[in-house]
Amino acid sequence: MASTFTPREKEVARLLSLGCSVREAAKVLKLSPHTVDNYCASLMSKLGVDKAALLTRMAIKLRISSMKDKLTLAEKRRSGRKRDGWN
Repeated sequence: MASTFTPREKEVARLLSLGCSVREAAKVLKLSPHTVDNYCASLMSKLGVDKAALLTRMAIKLRISSMKDKLTLAEKRRSGRKRDGWN
């Protein structure tokens, strides 16, 4: 099932599963928030889910993300997050 996702969809799923908002994921990927929203909608449609929490669970189940995965320092900087203790 995970092979049906584009590399960009996998990146979006990973960032969202790590707790990034659509706006933060857009900054990390250097895309428009609307584009990230479209990727998110496409992912949810392919997975048959309608909630972000279920998207996160499926990303972990399909090994797109793991429980030990964290944002890199560069991703934190680009997203605008500081040392907020989250991720």
